[in-house]
Amino acid sequence: MDRGLWRYTRHPNYFGEATMWWGLYLIALGVPGGWLTIVSPLTITFLLLRVSGVPMLEKGRMGERPGYREYVEKTSAFFPWFPRKR
Repeated sequence: MDRGLWRYTRHPNYFGEATMWWGLYLIALGVPGGWLTIVSPLTITFLLLRVSGVPMLEKGRMGERPGYREYVEKTSAFFPWFPRKR
């Protein structure tokens, strides 16, 4: 899939999940001690980027899907960004 949001990021759902947690953190900053909630967005972002999100999903796809390697080369993995020209 390389249309819509998938044109700008290979994992828009993971980016959206992390963005939601960072948004909740910003809301929590409005209360005393709210800064302590930084643990949650840091943890979910780390897990999505390094453990259970992007790496696990992409691990087996390189060899099994035609054209996926080219898609990986031109599309950002997590943060939405313009496709790279090849």
